[in-house]
Amino acid sequence: MQSAPGDHGCQRARRVFLLSPAHSGGRRAEILLSPEAEFPLAEQLRARGGAPLGEVMAFLSGLYFRGKLAYARHFAADGDRVLVITPGAGLVAPEERVTPARLHAFARCEIDAANPCFRDPLVAGARALAGCSAAVLLGSVASQKYVGPLLEVFGDRLVFPPDFVGRGDMSRGGLLLRCVAEGCELPYAPVRGAVLRGQRPAKLEPRPRRREP
Repeated sequence: MQSAPGDHGCQRARRVFLLSPAHSGGRRAEILLSPEAEFPLAEQLRARGGAPLGEVMAFLSGLYFRGKLAYARHFAADGDRVLVITPGAGLVAPEERVTPARLHAFARCEIDAANPCFRDPLVAGARALAGCSAAVLLGSVASQKYVGPLLEVFGDRLVFPPDFVGRGDMSRGGLLLRCVAEGCELPYAPVRGAVLRGQRPAKLEPRPRRREP
């Protein structure tokens, strides 16, 4: 599951978009993993080849991860990479396929910088990308669960959208999807030294509905 250090292509990547993981346990995971589940993603997950990691995480997390994935794919230029932070498998491309066994393994690995099961593969994957120009973290920067290890590797090249500060997960997901729809990439700032907590910003104004011709 974990890509070899050289597979991430740090020589080619100008930027790397790093997507924080969705919780791999809980009710939505139970629904997806149920042998009785008949919707397409559940059936694909049980099939021999498994299902794409990005689609699985989007199901587990809903709007937030869907927004992160759509945003990263939309604004990643030629040579950029999109990778998902996973519990126990380091940095993995969203196109890579996972099986129920892998999803159960994710759930068993606590997302905590003090946990070697999580930290060691994450640091190894980050070091393989250490030569890249910037690592754009799309996730919570107020927690040190993965920010600490990533800062050790990338330093000031670890950046995030300051527009995330003060927003909840749903608001961040909605913001990212709006950026995709409007083709407007968010500004970034280094995580180190940034204000990571703040007042909740105003709600996003509803987008005007398109009139039917």
